[in-house]
Amino acid sequence: MVLSDLGRRINAAVTDLTRSQNLDEKAFESMLKELCNALVSADVNIRLVQQLRKSIKAKVDFKNLPPTTNANSKKRLIQQAVFDHLVDLVDPHAEPYKPKKGRSNVIMFVGLQGAGKTTTCTKLARHYAQRGFKACLVCADTFRAGAYDQLKQNATKAKIPYYGSLTQTDPSIVAAEGVARFKKEKFEIIIVDTSGRHRQEADLFAEMEQVQSAIKPDQTIMVLDGTIGQAAESQSSAFKSTANFGAIIITKTDGGAAGGGAISAVAATHTPIIFLGTGEHMLDLERFAPKPFISKLLGYGDMSGLIEHVQAVTKDNASAKETYKHISEGIFTLRDLKSQITNVMKMGPLSKVAGMIPGMSNMMAGMDDEDGSTKMKRMIYIFDSMTEKELDSDGKMLIQQPSRMTRIAHGSGTSVREVKDLLTQAKMMAGFAKNMGGQKKNMQRAEAMMKGGNKQQQMAAMQKRMASMGGQAPGAGGRGGMPDMGKMMQMLQGMGGGAGAAGSSAGGMPDLAGMDMNALMQQMGGMMGTGRGRGR
Repeated sequence: MVLSDLGRRINAAVTDLTRSQNLDEKAFESMLKELCNALVSADVNIRLVQQLRKSIKAKVDFKNLPPTTNANSKKRLIQQAVFDHLVDLVDPHAEPYKPKKGRSNVIMFVGLQGAGKTTTCTKLARHYAQRGFKACLVCADTFRAGAYDQLKQNATKAKIPYYGSLTQTDPSIVAAEGVARFKKEKFEIIIVDTSGRHRQEADLFAEMEQVQSAIKPDQTIMVLDGTIGQAAESQSSAFKSTANFGAIIITKTDGGAAGGGAISAVAATHTPIIFLGTGEHMLDLERFAPKPFISKLLGYGDMSGLIEHVQAVTKDNASAKETYKHISEGIFTLRDLKSQITNVMKMGPLSKVAGMIPGMSNMMAGMDDEDGSTKMKRMIYIFDSMTEKELDSDGKMLIQQPSRMTRIAHGSGTSVREVKDLLTQAKMMAGFAKNMGGQKKNMQRAEAMMKGGNKQQQMAAMQKRMASMGGQAPGAGGRGGMPDMGKMMQMLQGMGGGAGAAGSSAGGMPDLAGMDMNALMQQMGGMMGTGRGRGR
């Protein structure tokens, strides 16, 4: 994404400091200098950078630290200070409008031409439609030639109802007619796309005010081009004074520009960013929240965002449900592996998925998305050359009968080496699934024991169960007490498909979300690093 280089530089500066043998004030100042240089290079307003530097220095005051403070405590203090103040930088401490089901929510889009308003309108409509809202689009852009055709094409592709006119030139009339029609038809999300210009001008602002008066939107969203640099601050301020928007969507965050100017726009207008446009496809719209964003930026991952993304691409997927059912029972077939790879391919470029997983963004540095995608496609070719019996097996029959591997390699246009590598990955994943199934059974036994019996016996038995699961014994953790069994049971429900799985609307977590995603991506990383057969 746009700010990935900024994240790497900040992460490197903090990591170098925390690994330093001499964690003194001089080293701290050097880290702060690199952090501020990175932010300025990314087009973040210099005033904000100076304010950030001052705040971090106030939080980490070396002169007033107790003499007994050890190096590890200093490291944690510095890391937390950097994280907290970067979060403050992108957090306006203002809540955006939240659409309500069962009523019409009118959302109006504003912004300059070329920022990606029309595409983003469709992405947002699709986002809400996937979450059970009855969503539609209204094209009130009568200024740009082809605007209605573009919205019509996007809406048709996304299967979203739309309204517009090729003859009416007054945008406020088109907007009012469209909103009135969709309100009558009980639509819950009515998104109105408006005209833009190549630059700020009186006609544009007058038109926005007229459309706002005609439709009285519940929310006005400004679409901001993430590549325009420090101009973002003045641009957003001008729109704020006229349209008084309540939220920002930053587009083109998959480019190579600095992009920090968009952060400055948040501070200038005290308006929350609600989504980031991360590509041209309809699914390339990420929900924005300050803490997960900074966490991902610094390489700490965004598991909540990953789970939401997984749920979006695996929704109503019968094979995904079957796979997570198998995993919860300790079973893993070649068909299950094919399902996993297919779902990962649906999630978009590997670099995008990796950014949500702690540590994976650094592992993916320099890896070509196209190369990774090609290798996964070759794996699918291998699966497609297998018989039904082979797909429903654990792969042992192929190893025991090498002629099967030769046949599959010829049929898929790959090599026997690639088939063997794929079977090796399947074996590793099968072992992982077996462990997951064993953990579930251990937890079920533990839960049954907790319902009755002597407390001391329960504690002793639980220690043994935790040890068998590879966990810490009570007392070895942070506060010397028992693990939070409630959380563990919730985790178990997520793995086993219980109704309490985090945020799942389909009776449980989809297969990928129910697994250890870090382990899964390491397995996928193994696949990407193998299978270098010549093919045809």
